[in-house]
Amino acid sequence: MELYDYIGGEVAIRSIVETFYPKVLAHPALAPIFPDDMGPLMEKQFMFLTQFFGGPPLYTNTHGNPMMKARHAPFPITPERAEAWLACMRSTLEEVIPSVETRAMLLERLKGPAYFFINTEEAAGSV
Repeated sequence: MELYDYIGGEVAIRSIVETFYPKVLAHPALAPIFPDDMGPLMEKQFMFLTQFFGGPPLYTNTHGNPMMKARHAPFPITPERAEAWLACMRSTLEEVIPSVETRAMLLERLKGPAYFFINTEEAAGSV
């Protein structure tokens, strides 16, 4: 069984995305690098996480190769922002995923990309 199915498939991924982004927009270190209109970004994140956790390749079918490092390159992603992103995700998973073990597994899987996207030590204008 794929992780996608194990956590609840489309319903779980939608819930994660819808719970996560208000936290991101409320976070002082993260909000400045996100757009005002979060709808398109949330849909892309839904498609990406679906694929990332073993579901249908929605992101690739719609947008091509994820090339996530390149897509994040225009934004100053610092170690602080990677940690903030993970903290928002940790809080989200606590709300959405009942199992402590499953939350830990999902968060561990997301740590790799979060740290991989770091592209600067300090944000412009510093946060």
